[in-house]
This record gives sequence, C-alpha cells and structure tokens, in this order.
Amino acid sequence: MKTILITGATSGIGFETAKNLAGQGHSIAIVGRDKARTEAVVSTLNQVNPKGNHLAFVANLSSQKQVRALAEQIKSKLTALDVLVNNAGTYFTEQTFSEEKIELTWATNHLAYMLLTYELLPLLKAAPKARIVNVASHSHYKGKIHFDDISLSKSWNGYKAYEQSKLGNVLFTMELSERLKNSGITVNALHPGVVKTDIASKNGAWYAKLFWGLVKNIVAIPVEKGAATSIYLASSAEVEGISGQYFDKCKQKWQSRFSQTPGLKEQCWEFSCRQLGIPVNW
Repeated sequence: MKTILITGATSGIGFETAKNLAGQGHSIAIVGRDKARTEAVVSTLNQVNPKGNHLAFVANLSSQKQVRALAEQIKSKLTALDVLVNNAGTYFTEQTFSEEKIELTWATNHLAYMLLTYELLPLLKAAPKARIVNVASHSHYKGKIHFDDISLSKSWNGYKAYEQSKLGNVLFTMELSERLKNSGITVNALHPGVVKTDIASKNGAWYAKLFWGLVKNIVAIPVEKGAATSIYLASSAEVEGISGQYFDKCKQKWQSRFSQTPGLKEQCWEFSCRQLGIPVNW
C-alpha cells in the first residue's frame, strides 16, 4: 500500500484519479478548497477502500502562505509520501492576482506545483522510489514564458496565461528531474486530454463558458479517460525509473521544441524560485 497525495481532487480528473488509486489499495490524501466537498470525497474513498488511511486537507493553492501551512499539516500526519500528484489547475478569462500579487493562473497552475513539491520533498525522500506526477497540458506547445511581463499586463489573454503556466509545468518537470538524479525520485508530466471538466467555465466570462460547453459536448473525453495517464504514472511498474518525460495517452511524447531551448528550464526555475522566496539549489 502506497501513500499518495493528490491536489484538486474534489472533482474531475483529480477525483477520478483518487478513486481509482484507492481502488488499487492505496492510501489517498487529497487537497481541495472546500472543506465539505473534500471530506465528502474522503468518505467516498473510505467506501472504495476501507483499509486505506485516507486524509482530507483544505487549502487555496494560489496562496503561498496557505501552501506552506498545508505542507506543515501534511508533514504532521505523514512520515513518508510515495506519490505526489500535482493536479489542481485553473483558467481565467480576466486578469486576477493572488495574495502575493502574482497573476493567478501562473500562481495556481505553476508556482503551487513547485512550492508544494519543495515543501514535501523530505517526505518524498523518506519513501522508496517516490514519484512526482505533474498534470500539464498539450497547451504547453503554444506557450511562451514572458519573463519581462509574467502577469501579461501588456497583452492579457486567458489562453496565453494558461499556455504559459502549462509550459511552466513542463519546464519544472524537466529541471527537477535533473536535480533529483540518483535520489530515487522520478518526476514526469502529462497531458490528460481535452476532458469533460469545468476548468474553463468556473472562472470564465460568458463567451468562454459557451465555447467550453460546446467543446465538452462535441470533442471532450470522459473524466475516466482523462485520469488514465495520471493513474498510469502514479502506479504503473512500466514507468519505474523513467523521469523527466512528458506523457500523452500513457505513452511518452516529445515536449514542445521551444521547451527544449538551451537554458530555458534553468531560467524558469531560477525565476520561479525568486517569486517563491525559496533557494535555487534544492
């Protein structure tokens, strides 16, 4: 039985990932923003796997203060962590900022992955052959990191902000993998597919909700299929020892050509560490 932490697990891909992995016999810890919904998911997990030590944690991951407090709560409950699934994500059609005055898409989709991983690294190192799974997106292929205007204040666009954050996920995965060589910890990113979730309708303008409604009904795949690659990377023996890769439909796929620009992942790493106020060398 492994201990697996999944963020954004009260609905959509995260919930399906948690439910499936609990069904495999693992103990699942989940993170959500709403206490009642998070506890309800744990009740479901207890029905799926009554023998698991399933835990609920509540935090708004866009807040660095709350991520740090969350990590302390997790460390008070667990002595080791076998798998960390950074799944929580969001999309906005209007420019919004976090408590730290950082553009909210970047803060939630990218910086939260880095900060939570950094804070929980001691637990991951305490487990044999731990895994980190970062839910990225095909959108990273169109992404650019706007280091001179990370908030995109000069040319705000919700899609551009989302693409930038998902490229951040891929660059983080590539750089972290190199830094964790010989540690026994692997880290991989994935594209879940165009999935029938509410990610583009929760915080979107009416036109975004309308467009996403059409996409969901015409081309989107069920959440069960969308969770398949996360489940695969978290649990399959086939990927043991594989690190720094990008997966789509449970198969390795090349990251964007732009993501492989010499020095880019290092620049993004250092830039992000400065925003988070954490050491560059970790």
